[in-house]
Amino acid sequence: MITIKKDNIIDDYHGTKVSDPYRWLEDPDSEHSINWSNWMGERCEAYFSKASTRDADRKRLEELWNYPKNFVPKKVNDTLYYQKNDGLQNQAILYRKDGDKDVVVIDPNTLSEDGTVAMTNYSFSKDGKYLAFATSTHGSDWQEVRVRDLTTGVDLEDHIQHVKFTSLTWAPDNSGFFYSRFPEPGSVAPEDESNFNKVFFHKLGDLQVNDQLVHEQPEDKELMFSSFLSDDDRYLCLYVYLGTATENRFYLKTIDKDEKFTRVLDQADAEYMYVTNRENIFYFKTDLHTPNGKIIAVDIDNPESSNWKEIIPEQEDVMDFVIAIQDKFVVGLLHDAHHQLKVFNLDGTFSHDIELPILGSLTDITRSKEDNEIYFGITSFLSPTVVYNYSMDKRELNVFFEAELPIDISIFETEQVFYTSKDGTRVPMFLTHRKGLKLNGDNPVILYGYGGFNINMTPTFSPSILRWLEKGGIYAVANLRGGTEYGEEWHREGMLENKQNVFDDFISAGEWLIEKNYTKKEKLSIMGGSNGGLLVAACMVQRPDLFGAVICRVPVIDMLRYHKFTIGRYWIPEYGSADNPEQFPFLYAYSPLHNIKEGVKYPPVLIATAESDDRVVPAHAKKFAATLMEKADKASTIVLRLEAKAGHGLGKPTSKIIDEWVDFYAFLDKELAL
Repeated sequence: MITIKKDNIIDDYHGTKVSDPYRWLEDPDSEHSINWSNWMGERCEAYFSKASTRDADRKRLEELWNYPKNFVPKKVNDTLYYQKNDGLQNQAILYRKDGDKDVVVIDPNTLSEDGTVAMTNYSFSKDGKYLAFATSTHGSDWQEVRVRDLTTGVDLEDHIQHVKFTSLTWAPDNSGFFYSRFPEPGSVAPEDESNFNKVFFHKLGDLQVNDQLVHEQPEDKELMFSSFLSDDDRYLCLYVYLGTATENRFYLKTIDKDEKFTRVLDQADAEYMYVTNRENIFYFKTDLHTPNGKIIAVDIDNPESSNWKEIIPEQEDVMDFVIAIQDKFVVGLLHDAHHQLKVFNLDGTFSHDIELPILGSLTDITRSKEDNEIYFGITSFLSPTVVYNYSMDKRELNVFFEAELPIDISIFETEQVFYTSKDGTRVPMFLTHRKGLKLNGDNPVILYGYGGFNINMTPTFSPSILRWLEKGGIYAVANLRGGTEYGEEWHREGMLENKQNVFDDFISAGEWLIEKNYTKKEKLSIMGGSNGGLLVAACMVQRPDLFGAVICRVPVIDMLRYHKFTIGRYWIPEYGSADNPEQFPFLYAYSPLHNIKEGVKYPPVLIATAESDDRVVPAHAKKFAATLMEKADKASTIVLRLEAKAGHGLGKPTSKIIDEWVDFYAFLDKELAL
């Protein structure tokens, strides 16, 4: 046991006094913080050392993860490239298809002994000779970019630093690439190290210090830029974002001219996603005045909205993505949280459906313009990603890759149900479980949710979840407001002042599962990560009587100060800011850190965070654990799992994923009395 420090810090938010006694945990390098974290680590280790199921779970999880996993390929000129993991490799390897042979292009497993260096992005030069690739260490959002000569397999001297969330856009003449970067650490105030994003051009062979500045907007220091080339290679295009707001701007310049960007769509009043162009006519997917999305044509020489032409009107289902291939649009629609594919002509008339073999999610889609074909992956809760090739000319669908699993999937099934939330909203939920499930109120459940940032919770395969199904568990995924399962309106009903709707949706899902006799509160666990960590923390604090266990992963917890850490300010469009007197009240009303009650017995909670998480800093999880330990009934079980050499989840190696789930199942086995 150690002496727990409490600071007498009281902040004044527009007349409301709020104490923050554990602010010292925001400094991970202070003596008090290090000692406290070490102590919590010892408590965590002692908790899991008593678990008797860990060895069996680890053995089985390794078996379930040990199957080949192929990513959707990309065709560069006449060569296919794709990533593949043979089974238990920590990182997927990038291969080139050479006849019947798979030739290794980059093996990220060789970049570190423990698999904690991941390749997070890559881009081929137009002639296919070079590959620019980004790597992340220990799960950090910060990345480094290098260039590999694909003829020799040797990396060039080129080395780019101070980048994250960047695109890598090669010039048509293969002389170099465009990228966006942040200021060098120490050159600006610490709070501005994720501001002042700029676009540069890196010429092959040059030092980064000599890279050419292409675009900046220092007067709007919080803007971020993402570059790409138009389909005809004539224009360098920019998406301009403010944090995670869905509304974006669109700029362009002629690629071979020394000119400033033309601000074609600068109003930031909706989402504008480039699809393709024919000369000066640009096609965009937008949700302006159409929450489900539509496709418009914009003459970039006369971009006023009065000149726009609607090509494909808003559909009954959500237009999730669009790609163009030759004279067709391939449109991915979301129908009740699963994908459908439809093909339209360039004039907007309907052509045909691409019948998908299962009810599931499209994981990625790439195109080969020369061959008039597309590749895409489709997955579900009970099917790992199957990669397909579709010929637009023949209207023929063929399997490119399909894995054989080390388990008989046929003994399980997925059903989609609909329940009513607190305000009467109809919400879908997927339930996956053994066939012949008995509705006896005694089935253990993991209820999973996210509910934010217009991210959809469509059917997705996880070998880790198979272990839960084998244990007789139900895996429930609720499609909460805050995503875009039903369009931008569904998203807006779960953000800012409407955030409580998300928690109500999730709580209602738990109540429905109990009411319909799937489970009981003692067997109902909830799980979420990041914004989903906020979700389960808020629901646990609001309804401690409803849940039997909580797994709260890399959570956002302190809703009054979240925007002061690393990139937290990017989320202000989604959450709001306590600095705003109109937004403070609703943030304070649900902020998990500030709504923990004295003497309440909260359900057992495993709070999982990571030392290198520079997106949602570990201080959130630490302050949550410290406050719970101070205020909650002393019988409450509070476990903080602080993972070393890991971040928010980016590029997490397979071995660490398995380690994490071994602990999750040890926790659930004990707390749900399985």
